[in-house]
Amino acid sequence: MEKTRRESVLLDVLDRKIVHPAPIWLMRQAGRYLPEYQALRKKAGSFWTMCMTPELAVEVTLQPIRRFDFDAAILFSDILVVPHALGQDVRFEEGHGPILDPFAGLHRLVRDEAVWREKLAPVYHAMRGTRQALAEDKALIGFAGAPWTLAAYMLEGKGSPDQRAAKLAAYRDPAQFAELLELLTAAVAWHLVRQFEAGADVVQIFDSWAGGLPEREFSDWVIGPNARVVAAVRQRVPEAKIIGFPRAATQTGYEAYAAHTGVDAVSVDTAVSMRWAVSALGPLKILQGNLDPIALIAGGEALDGAVDRIAEATRETPFIFNLGHGVLPETPLENVAQLIGRIRSRK
Repeated sequence: MEKTRRESVLLDVLDRKIVHPAPIWLMRQAGRYLPEYQALRKKAGSFWTMCMTPELAVEVTLQPIRRFDFDAAILFSDILVVPHALGQDVRFEEGHGPILDPFAGLHRLVRDEAVWREKLAPVYHAMRGTRQALAEDKALIGFAGAPWTLAAYMLEGKGSPDQRAAKLAAYRDPAQFAELLELLTAAVAWHLVRQFEAGADVVQIFDSWAGGLPEREFSDWVIGPNARVVAAVRQRVPEAKIIGFPRAATQTGYEAYAAHTGVDAVSVDTAVSMRWAVSALGPLKILQGNLDPIALIAGGEALDGAVDRIAEATRETPFIFNLGHGVLPETPLENVAQLIGRIRSRK
C-alpha cells in the first residue's frame, strides 16, 4: 500500500524539516476537558459507546480542531480495542477506568483476522469519516497500544501501578508470555495498517507502561515487540510515519528505543530533560513532547515559561510540540488557547 503525501506541517517535521512555529497536537486533546465532549458523553451514555459508534467518534475527534485549530487530529478511540478484538471483553466504569474480563488463557484468544476486522470496523469507519471531514492541511493520527502495555492490561484486568500480573506471568512462564507478545505484535501491526488504509497519515504506538522495567526486560518486552510492529507495518505501508511513546523509560531506555525500534519520532515524557533529548535522541529521531500537563492546568507565567524552555531547547531540531502525557480533565480551556497562542507567536 502506498500513502499519498498530504501537505501538512506535522508531516513536514516527520520528513525531518525544522518548522517554526512547531506543529502542535496534544495527547487526549479530544476528551473530558471540553464541554462539548461532556455534553455528547452524557447523551451517548458511555465512553465505549462513543469509541465504537463512528458518527460519535468522528464528532469527538473534530471537536478540539474546531475549537483550537490544532495541526493534527488524533482519532477518538482507545488502546483496548485490540484486546476487545482478541475476545477479551472491555468495559469502562465511571471513576474506575477500563475493566477487562479475567484473562482466560492464550488458547481462548481469537486469531482470526476476519473477526478482528468485524469487531473493529467501527474504528475504521470513524477514521474514514474523520478524514473526509478534516481539512486537507490537518494530519490525521491513528494509534494503538504497544504489546507490553496491552499484555499488562489484559493480565491485570485493569491499569496497574507496577504491572505485577504481567511481570509474574513473564517470569514464571517466559515461553507462553513471549507467545502472548507475538500475538499482540501481530494484532497491533494489523490494526495500524488498517488505520492507514482508512485514512491515517501518521500513527502513534503508546507503550504507557514502559517505565520501571529492568534493562533486559525492557529490551525483550518493549523494544523487541515495538520493532517487530514497526517492521510489519512497513511491509504493508513502506512510507508509514510512526511515532513511539515509551512513557517513563530511563534515559538509556529512550536511547535504545530510538536506536532499535525503527520509529520516525520519539515522544518523551515530562520527566525527560528536553535539552538532553535533543542532544542524545535528536540526531537519531524526530522529537515530540513534553510539556507537563499540570503546567497546562496552572496557566499564566508558569505555562509561558515552560513552553518557552521547550521551544528554545528544540529550536534547531525537527520537533512536534505536545504534552508529556495526556490533557487532564480539569484543564481550563483558556490555558489551552494560551498554549497554542504562545507556540504560534514564536517564529
